[in-house]
Amino acid sequence: MITLAHFLTLGAVLFCIAVAGIFINRKNVITLLMAIELMLLAVNTNFVAFSRFLGDPSGQVFVFFILTVAAAESAIGLAILVVLFRNRATINVTEIDSMKG
Repeated sequence: MITLAHFLTLGAVLFCIAVAGIFINRKNVITLLMAIELMLLAVNTNFVAFSRFLGDPSGQVFVFFILTVAAAESAIGLAILVVLFRNRATINVTEIDSMKG
């Protein structure tokens, strides 16, 4: 049987992988956005695990709101990246932060 500790361990591992992805690869914006989404997935896993094992469905309802915000964030982030790539011809973070003058 899968216990609460298994789900919390999975959430912690996913969160650590996402943090490592942010710190290791700071150049590619798409990878950074994927790491942020992986962090949200880890938090959602913990919400669902606590909700299931406590018998309270409010955690699962909260996950739906988080998923809605994450979907909107992904769509807006991808649209910004497309516009940024068209204007600067790169998605490298070190080249994006320089201002045109």
